[in-house]
Amino acid sequence: MVNEGGAVSFRCRGCGSVDAVSVVDIGDQPCADYFPAADAPGPDPRWPLALWLCRDCTLVQLGPVEAQIAEEPLAVESATSRAHAEASVKEILRDYPELSGAVVFEFGSPHGGSWLDHLTAAGCTLAADGEQAGLVIDVHGIVHEPQYGASLELRAERLAPGGLLVMEFHHLLPLFIGNQFDTIRHGHWAYVSLRALRNLAALHGLAVESVRQVDMYGGSLMVMLRHTADARPDSSVDVVLEDEDAAGLADEVQLGSLQEAAWHAAGALHDELVRHKAAGRTVLGYGAPSKAPVLLDLSKVTTDLLPFTVDLAPGKHGRRIPGGCLVPIRPIADLKAAKPDVVLVLTWDIADEIITQLEADGGWGTTYLVPLPEPHERGR
Repeated sequence: MVNEGGAVSFRCRGCGSVDAVSVVDIGDQPCADYFPAADAPGPDPRWPLALWLCRDCTLVQLGPVEAQIAEEPLAVESATSRAHAEASVKEILRDYPELSGAVVFEFGSPHGGSWLDHLTAAGCTLAADGEQAGLVIDVHGIVHEPQYGASLELRAERLAPGGLLVMEFHHLLPLFIGNQFDTIRHGHWAYVSLRALRNLAALHGLAVESVRQVDMYGGSLMVMLRHTADARPDSSVDVVLEDEDAAGLADEVQLGSLQEAAWHAAGALHDELVRHKAAGRTVLGYGAPSKAPVLLDLSKVTTDLLPFTVDLAPGKHGRRIPGGCLVPIRPIADLKAAKPDVVLVLTWDIADEIITQLEADGGWGTTYLVPLPEPHERGR
């Protein structure tokens, strides 16, 4: 909202404080999950996209302007995500054997990655409507809720006494130090550090007990929480908090450096694609993820440098990346038929899965280009 003096302010999505400051401004961007028809001329609608830091609870979050277009996610869940869900359930039940046969409740995510099938196969039972659960799961779900604090309160209320709340989310630390600026997008309302989660959890009678660092989405945290009286924090919590403090994740000046890093990497990607074109090499893309619009828009990449990209999701075929790039989305078979010299991996967080998939039949000698943290080639 705008105050009488013209200054923009809003209440923190986590704690409700009005002491928040803008730290990174990506400019006006289209909605990340809005994929228009390939022949739609544009221009596509845009809204401001900026990160704000709450000086009280340290939550990093999207600012007060909310994009107005909401589309059903069209993505297909990756093999990496499915395997991670299965492995995570096995690890949790191994490390917390008392949860075998527990009542479970899951707050779902548009990204998929549900644990429920694996938990029920292992003997757990699903919570009835309104029933508290001994195991509550949120895997990349809560960031899709505009009011993080209120949503965290719902998770605390669903947790039975003595129970375990498991929350997995993209970690602000690798986003910051890995220059993952393309993961800033409309619809993802919070960019969470462990310190921010710990601060906000305390407001709802929860405490962080243990933390695991996982590879999903370029670097995530799996955090185990309990009601405060039941929690026994271990050393893993302090390790992550110290790493976050060293990086300055609660420092508005440090966080602000992400903006310059983003513009530098975007310029480097544009220059790299120009270099390939000048050398007569064909570059095509793999993936049409929700992070592609910001990456391609800031990098000033159009069909002149990237004629098309491909994606596994049939629902995206015949559409295009929103924004200024106008890059059409086609089936994967079109990429294999074209045999480009260079494949730009837009779904860089699962680059290994993509490269393995394209090289399964021997490939065609292409080079794989990963855009972040700086454009670099990946081996086959």
